[in-house]
Amino acid sequence: MTEVDLAAIEAAEKQPYRNGGFRLYDISNPAAPRLIHHQLTGGIGVHRFDMDDRYAYISTEMEGFVGNILVIYDMRDPKKPEEISRWWMPGQHVAAGEKPTWSGKRHRLHHALRFGDEMWASCWHAGFRIVDVGDLQKPKTVAAYNYHPPFPEPTHTVMPVPVMLGGRRIAIAIDEEDQAQSANEEEARRGRLHAGMSVFDVTDYATVKPLSLFEVSELDSPFARTPGARFGAHQFHERMAGTLVFAVWFSAGLRIIDVADPSAPREVGYFIPEPVGGRPAPQSNDVMLDQRGLIYVVDRHVGFDVLEFDGSR
Repeated sequence: MTEVDLAAIEAAEKQPYRNGGFRLYDISNPAAPRLIHHQLTGGIGVHRFDMDDRYAYISTEMEGFVGNILVIYDMRDPKKPEEISRWWMPGQHVAAGEKPTWSGKRHRLHHALRFGDEMWASCWHAGFRIVDVGDLQKPKTVAAYNYHPPFPEPTHTVMPVPVMLGGRRIAIAIDEEDQAQSANEEEARRGRLHAGMSVFDVTDYATVKPLSLFEVSELDSPFARTPGARFGAHQFHERMAGTLVFAVWFSAGLRIIDVADPSAPREVGYFIPEPVGGRPAPQSNDVMLDQRGLIYVVDRHVGFDVLEFDGSR
């Protein structure tokens, strides 16, 4: 990068981003999606989101805030989404005089998932929050827990286990391996935990308790130390049925984890894709299950796999 390149980047950063936000399409004809509306937000726009049949829960930057916040939209009229409310962590609303106690955008909403009258919000290096949305116009934080430090990688997603386990309400959070590994970075990161999955007792919101950590060993993938490729955790399927978690682990592929004993999560299956497209390692980035139980594992760079899992074997 030259000084001219740097000057151009700095100048671009001072200009508003005109394409931030989200788009709605009519897909009644899947072969010819039709744009209905482009909802502008702010900053560099939207990262992830959740939605139901009426509302969209958008993680986005907005004018006057540092980092992504939650903006809830009523989608009753898809041609004109209506903003219902916003939620943020104290310190993010700098335009209102709030002062962050962290550097840069380390504390920000990655995204939030709705379960009943709660939003489960992953907040990057600020851990997670549980937000009461019984009144959608007045989101209210009812629980907060931050396990960074000592764990170095940021919280990507958090969600509750749908069944009580041993009379307790349990939640799981997965972190994101945030840095790609170059040859030099690999040496610098020796001895540091990779991103993993944590299990929490959230029975009492006032005293959230960590119960266990699930990690994948570097010995469990031939691509663990491939230069330029991430190895640790990234994401899990965002809705559970029972106690199985379907998670992707970048160079370690798909890991299927049973949290029936929340103090000792147990791996019950895995799948590591072969690298394709000239890449040196797989980078399993996202995983989804459909109503038939088929598992879709998407690579960060190229391709995807469709799998079945027979838990009885």
